Amino acid sequence: MILTVTPNPSLDRTYELPSLVRGAVLRAAVDRVDPGGKGVNVSRAVAAAGHRTVAVVPLGGPEGALLDRLLGEHGIEAAGVPVAGSTRVNITLVERDGTLTKVNAAGPDLAAGEAEALLETVRTRSAEADWIACCGSLPRGLRHEWYAELVARTHRAGARVALDTSGAALTAALRERPDVVKPNAEELAEAVGRPLATVGDAVKAAEELRDRGARAVLASLGADGQLLVDDTGVWFGHAPADAVRSNVGAGDASLAGFLTAGGAGPVALAAAVAHGTAAVQLPGSAMPSPADLDTEAVTVTASVPLDRVLGEPAS
Repeated sequence: MILTVTPNPSLDRTYELPSLVRGAVLRAAVDRVDPGGKGVNVSRAVAAAGHRTVAVVPLGGPEGALLDRLLGEHGIEAAGVPVAGSTRVNITLVERDGTLTKVNAAGPDLAAGEAEALLETVRTRSAEADWIACCGSLPRGLRHEWYAELVARTHRAGARVALDTSGAALTAALRERPDVVKPNAEELAEAVGRPLATVGDAVKAAEELRDRGARAVLASLGADGQLLVDDTGVWFGHAPADAVRSNVGAGDASLAGFLTAGGAGPVALAAAVAHGTAAVQLPGSAMPSPADLDTEAVTVTASVPLDRVLGEPAS
């Protein structure tokens, strides 16, 4: 069972448009609403793969009630924590050429008691979990050390924790030695305080995060592939995508694939790549099912293209 923690979940509404024109009245070709937030997306991908998952989320207002219902419709058990503020609604505009514009709301301001209730809910539900995935930005009211406290409590309970966040929240949590951290290229660069021009730069940055406490680093490099740096060494995975429809939630799908495949080593990395590649070819924040995965297209190797420039088309 994968337990996910999303302190700032959302309803994700996606509109697909021929093109985005400022000041115009536009008609959407597709209009869909998905339960959102990074941890929620991980749960959706885990459930789509046929595994049990429980989502710990704060729920507030009619938006929170709708999120709770949608989680159930996706086969996800919601461990909801009532909060006074309303669950946020995020908007994604996808143009025909693949250009994506996203508007994220701030979310509710959580009180100290609500923040503690989230931590306590994780503690009470962690005994059943193979992994606890803590994902996303922190809402207003939560100190940036909140994830660090969650990781510490998780380890005291004997559970493994994967962390997907960024900025000060990631920096603070590293000292508690999360079992896996999952930054993308931009978050990895921010964490080490320098730009990353090549895959080799990304490897060095991941090794630095391990020196600072992370036991393993799973780094998404977009179209360039994914890196896994752990005690066994450095692994590089890649798979071609026929067409990119939406990259919303692709990193979350990758983390779900990684954890459901054991959360360690090249086999788990291959699953992460397969899930992420499938996700970018689906609309909105849709999560892939096993039928969407093309595992034969994935290559994983210990031979890392260190000189490859990030963002350049593969030769």
